[in-house]
Amino acid sequence: MSAHVTKMAEPDNLEYYITFPNSNFDYKNQNGESDFVFVVDEKQVPVVILFGWAGAEDKYLSVYSKIYEEKGLITLRYISPVKYLFWKQHRMVKIGEKLVKLLNDLNFVNNPIIIHCFSNGGAFQYQFFSQALKLSPNPMQIKGVIFDSAPGKRRVLSLFRAIRAIKGGNVLLNLPICFLMTIFFSTMWIFQIIRSYFVKKTNLQMNPLENLKNEENKWPQHFIYSKADVLIPYEDVEYFANYRKSLGIDVSLKRYENTPHVRHYPDNKVSYIQSVCSFMHKCLNIHT
Repeated sequence: MSAHVTKMAEPDNLEYYITFPNSNFDYKNQNGESDFVFVVDEKQVPVVILFGWAGAEDKYLSVYSKIYEEKGLITLRYISPVKYLFWKQHRMVKIGEKLVKLLNDLNFVNNPIIIHCFSNGGAFQYQFFSQALKLSPNPMQIKGVIFDSAPGKRRVLSLFRAIRAIKGGNVLLNLPICFLMTIFFSTMWIFQIIRSYFVKKTNLQMNPLENLKNEENKWPQHFIYSKADVLIPYEDVEYFANYRKSLGIDVSLKRYENTPHVRHYPDNKVSYIQSVCSFMHKCLNIHT
C-alpha cells in the first residue's frame, strides 16, 4: 500500500493530496503488461502532478492518479477552488507560487515531473504554475504536459454548461441560477478585457488559454479529447495543438469519437492508459 498524506496551508486554501510509493515497490519486476512498466531511477522517482477540473472532488481525481501510483510513481493532486477560477483569479498567482514552493520543500527539484491537467480549470491552474516556475531559484525537471478535455476558448454557452455541470441537481430548478451566474461571469469577462487595455499585468487573468498558446516552455504536450465533448469543442483542442506544433513543440493527440467531457478514461480504460503511459515513456526518455 502507498502512504497517503493530506495537508492544508493558509490563507490560500492549498489543500493537496500526495501519494508516495511503498518503499518495497519492485520497479524491476512489476506486474502487468510490459508496455505499461516504467523503469526509473529509484532515487529520483518521477512525479505526476494532477490539476483537477472546476468543481472536481478528490475522490474522482484519485481514480486517475492510481494509473501512475500502480507504476510506482509519486502523485500530487490539486483542485483549484471554483471561486478562484471564476471570480478571484488574482489568487491563482499565489497558488502557483505555493505549488512551486511545495515542490522545493519536498525536494523534488531533480525528480522528473509530468503534469496532467483536466478541462479549462486544470489548464488555468497549470498556466499560473508554469508562470511561477520561471521565478523559482531552482529549475524543475518538467518533462511533459497532458491536457485532458482542454484547452478551449471562452464561450458564453460553454460557460453556462460548465456552471450547470458544477451545480448539478435538478436541471430545471437550477436553470435560473445558472443563467444568472452566466450573465454575471460574462460581464466580468468583458470588464477584464476592458481593464487589460489599461493595466498590462492583468493579461494573465484575462485570457489564460491564449497565453498558454504562446507560453515559452517547450516540453512535449499530449492532448486527450473527444468529438462528442459539448464543453470543449474538439476543434479548439486541435487548433491549439496544431498551433503549438507549428512552434516546434512535440505534440501528440488521442481523439475519441463518443465520450463526454472528462469521461475519456472511465469509458476507454485500456486505450486511455496506453495513451498516457506511451507519452510518459517518451517524456522520461527511458533507455533500456
